[in-house]
Amino acid sequence: MPGNERPEKKPSLKELWYTIIFEAETPAGKRFDIILLVAILLSVMAVILESVSTISIDFGEELRIIEWVFTVIFTMEYLARLYVIKNKIKYAISFFGIVDLMSIIPTYLSLILAGTQTLLVIRSLRLLRVFRIMKLVRYLEEAGNLSNALKASKAKILVFLGTVFILVILVGTLMYMVEGPRNGFTSIPTSIYWAVVTLTTVGYGDIAPQTVLGQSLAAVVMILGYGIIAVPTGIVSAEMVRQQRTIEKLPTQVCGNCMEEGHDIDAIHCKHCGAKL
Repeated sequence: MPGNERPEKKPSLKELWYTIIFEAETPAGKRFDIILLVAILLSVMAVILESVSTISIDFGEELRIIEWVFTVIFTMEYLARLYVIKNKIKYAISFFGIVDLMSIIPTYLSLILAGTQTLLVIRSLRLLRVFRIMKLVRYLEEAGNLSNALKASKAKILVFLGTVFILVILVGTLMYMVEGPRNGFTSIPTSIYWAVVTLTTVGYGDIAPQTVLGQSLAAVVMILGYGIIAVPTGIVSAEMVRQQRTIEKLPTQVCGNCMEEGHDIDAIHCKHCGAKL
């Protein structure tokens, strides 16, 4: 009967704040994240400007006040996230949880150690939240594909790096024997450094072979470097093609217990941990 219908339970203040802080689907949540991004940009700009001596001399005090204002704001935001989230430890040790904490610590640390406030540029990592705000889940999915490809290629890449490591030791030792200290190759470690720089085609030019045999060896290493650079790219590309799948545009609803995203709009429980959404 219509008269027996139970009234819909209104969300508590804590649940309301959780929706605003952690969800980008709602208008309030999107506004919160946009304001947060603007604040992050302004705070990072203040730190950058403070490092310019001419600006710091004229506006150093004002920039430090701005820095403290943003630090207090971000501290309150971090504490609010800890308050509304169900699994506080999960958030605290997550990537964004660590970045959120590290973005406020340098200012407080500067009270003890001068100059540490420049580490506040780590706040720029918080701008990664723009992917959620703009609902660019496709790019997050592609980032996941790249991560999976790198994990699947780990063994091959380690074998490749081991081979390169042995190669630079052999080439460096050989170059030390050919050129010697008289031509700048004062030790085997120095010669290995030259081999790494040459093999990666960086070529600083601080050390260069002077003999015909040394220059011939250097030419071989340079040519070999072009081929070696392409190997890890090919390994990862092959794994990405293998793991490529149709990418669906998923909502960004976040589970308050396990912090996983990508749930259907009408989902009631988390598909990862089973907690109620």
